[in-house]
Amino acid sequence: MSDNPTDSRKPDAVAVWQQPNVVEWVQLLLSSYRQWLAKELIDRAGTFQEQSERLFESSLIVVSHGLEDDPILNYGNQKALILWEMDWSQFTHTPSRLTAEHINQAERAEMLRKAKSQGYIDDYRGIRISKTGKRFVVERAIVWNVVDSQGLRHGQAATFSTWSYVNADSHS
Repeated sequence: MSDNPTDSRKPDAVAVWQQPNVVEWVQLLLSSYRQWLAKELIDRAGTFQEQSERLFESSLIVVSHGLEDDPILNYGNQKALILWEMDWSQFTHTPSRLTAEHINQAERAEMLRKAKSQGYIDDYRGIRISKTGKRFVVERAIVWNVVDSQGLRHGQAATFSTWSYVNADSHS
């Protein structure tokens, strides 16, 4: 715990990546990524909890949503939370369609439909928007179906490392 009085962490607070449901979800993300793309998203050495921490702290941006009629985001690693300008609670209560402006939502829905039917896509490019309205272009994103060992779908996920703000010089 920090001595900084503005630090809101409680001494007994469990980091997001340590929560059992998050550790379990990360295993689904990692295993289904490997199944679809025949390669690992991150180094899988160590315990499931160590892998969960590694993904949460990865330099890649990783996000996912569930299977609801209007899917809700259920995972965003630290880089994603920073990019979308939300904390974990805000992010995991956000309908995933709201990561795109209304004008871009039909294109986003078509991309998700394509990934659903093919299992994954590895060439997605699109514009997204943060909570405060900052627009950014995602390049070469990989979007895949999150499935378990029996092939049962649990959601969809995306990862990317290349993005740039629209009408700004800042980028990753």
